[in-house]
This record gives sequence, C-alpha cells and structure tokens, in this order.
Amino acid sequence: MRILVVEDEEPLAEAIARGLRREGMAVDVALNGDDGHEKATVTRYDVVLLDRDLPGMPGDDLCREIVSSGELTRVLMLTASGAVSDRVEGLSLGADDYLAKPFAFPELVARVRALGRRATPAAPPLLVAGDVQLDPAKRTVRRGTGPIELTRKEFGVLEVLMSANGSVVSSEELLERVWDENADPFTTTVRVTVMTLRKKLGEPGIIETVVGSGYRVPDTGTRQG
Repeated sequence: MRILVVEDEEPLAEAIARGLRREGMAVDVALNGDDGHEKATVTRYDVVLLDRDLPGMPGDDLCREIVSSGELTRVLMLTASGAVSDRVEGLSLGADDYLAKPFAFPELVARVRALGRRATPAAPPLLVAGDVQLDPAKRTVRRGTGPIELTRKEFGVLEVLMSANGSVVSSEELLERVWDENADPFTTTVRVTVMTLRKKLGEPGIIETVVGSGYRVPDTGTRQG
C-alpha cells in the first residue's frame, strides 16, 4: 500500500512512517497542509493519515479536496480531540475513519489495512499462480509445500504482480506502489528486486518480462477465495 502521512509534529510523523514501513507499506510524509495537498495531487495514495490541525491548508480543507477528487483514496483523520462532536464533524467532511491521539500503534495499523482494502479493487484472500501461493493478510508466500522468505520489497512486488490479473505492470508503477517518494526513478532497484525475487521463487519461473513494457505474472485462473 502507498500511504501519505500529513502531520505537523515531525517526530510523530516520522515515527508513524517508520512503523508503517516496517509493516511493508510505502510511506510519504508531509509536515503541512500545502505540502500534503501537492503530494496527494500528483500521487494516488491508498490511505492518507491526516491531522486536522495543520499549518498551511487546514486538514479539513485537504480532506474535502481528497474526497472531491473522485479517487479511491481513503482518509483516516488524526486529532488530539476524542470528543464525539469532533469525530462526527470529521466524518461529515468525508473522512473514512477517525482516530484520537494518543493511539495504540497496532490499532492504527489495523485501521490503515482495513481502509487500504477498501481503496483497491477487491482481491481474494489467497493469490495463486501455478504452485505459488501468496497470502496478503498473513504476508506469507509458499511454493508447493515450502515457505519462501521474501524481503518487504520483494513481497510487495510479487503482490502487485499477482494482483494484476495477468496484466503487465510497468517498472514505474511498481516503483510507485511498492517504494516511496525517496526512491530514485532512474534507479535499477525494480529490476534488481525482480531478479532476486525470481531466484527465490525458483523454477519454473512465474514472472515474465514484457520487453519495453514491464512485468507480469500470467493469470492462471486459479485464485481462491
């Protein structure tokens, strides 16, 4: 998932970003409403974690902008106030969820994952290509009867490819969906990650290179619910 954290308390914003990255998510950070608006305009995020009290563009206005864009981006509002009236006001702006500070990080992760599932087309609980099985919820990959240990980026690339229903996914899209804004668009990181992923998955290979276009995992029609 691609996440945007818009929070003016930099230590908190960076702590949230580090925690979500450990959960395998690609996370960008904005420390004011104007920067958050710019990032949300140029990048399609699955979930935006949005503080209501922001310098620059207010969080409420940014929420309205995101909602009115028509994108599937989901908004989780963060605020220091847990009053019912504030929660109702935040949700009435179009926010999908509301979390008062301080919050337990496991709860934040659970809410982000739940919103992320609503931000993308429905996928089956288990993705299957040949004898390779990927479980997005448990974040596990198996081939045949044996588990395969992948890095977070390798897992993210494989999940995107297996979720594409046999369609070609470009290197640029993989970079956008699995990495964050700090990734160099001219780097070979996607190619190198696909190469190491292929080695770990073994033979026969399931990831095809489509010259000049990107990569794909052929849709075998064996996805399971």
